[in-house]
Amino acid sequence: MGIWLNQSSTYGFILLGIFSHSPTDLVLFSAIMVVFTVALCGNVLLIFLIYIDPRLHTPMYFFLSQLSLMDLMLVCNIVPKMAANFLSGRKSISFVGCGIQIGFFVSLVGSEGLLLGLMAYDRYVAISRPLHYSILMNQRVCVQIAGSSWAFGIIDGMIQMVAAMTFPYCDSRNVDHFFCEVPALLKLACADTSLFDILLFACCVFMLLLPFSIIVASYAHILGTVLRMHSVQARKKALATCSSHLTAVSLFYGAAMFIYLRPRRYRAPGHDKVVSVFYTVLTPMLNPLIYSLRNREVMGALRKGLYCCRIGSQH
Repeated sequence: MGIWLNQSSTYGFILLGIFSHSPTDLVLFSAIMVVFTVALCGNVLLIFLIYIDPRLHTPMYFFLSQLSLMDLMLVCNIVPKMAANFLSGRKSISFVGCGIQIGFFVSLVGSEGLLLGLMAYDRYVAISRPLHYSILMNQRVCVQIAGSSWAFGIIDGMIQMVAAMTFPYCDSRNVDHFFCEVPALLKLACADTSLFDILLFACCVFMLLLPFSIIVASYAHILGTVLRMHSVQARKKALATCSSHLTAVSLFYGAAMFIYLRPRRYRAPGHDKVVSVFYTVLTPMLNPLIYSLRNREVMGALRKGLYCCRIGSQH
């Protein structure tokens, strides 16, 4: 065991990545870097607007700021290392670096999934119980919802990171992925991982299906409330407030369930890598766009901020 620890700590792993150096892959790499830059700027801007504009100091935007923070940390955990490996051609990651990447990735994906689920409850209260909204979604409840999302995600990340890093890796060090992900890493273990595979699958089912069931239940109640509304305008307004959240949920859960809830025999590394790009890079870029372009309050805050900057520059 000591020999394994020394070898793993010394040599680390090789991330095979998703790109070669062909012209097509160079274009795709450039596109991912553009998406990464947009995700970075979009999420930082959204957090800044929510912080400075008093009109956005509501539960929904507080949760949205937490979602943006998670997306920001997620892309920064994956893309810079992938880009450095591609540009340098080295493709290596240290044993400790791999563990840290796993810990952050699992924590952030778990936290984001739970937060999206609990954001559906916020929409349910806002539409189905509007008179009690300020009481049911007070500041203490909002902090508890966000805090519990972070806490469960971090606990899940720590467990998976410690478990994955304690397996002996004594054969190939080539990880068939562009970042350290537990399922890809376990294929290199020279110990029986079948029990951990079952526990990992159960953990993924819990972390995905629990919040997803909250989403389904919340939107079932919302649909019932909307159908009972007599005003067409009120129906449109209620559905408009949910559309952004439903779009974000579809993007995140569609990709996550495709990867983690399929039986192992149906998995192909190529497919997993492509879908991983979708929810580690594309979704963090799309979330701020979905919530800003389809939202009057955010666009109003952006216009106000740009106006203040213009006035300030004139003076």
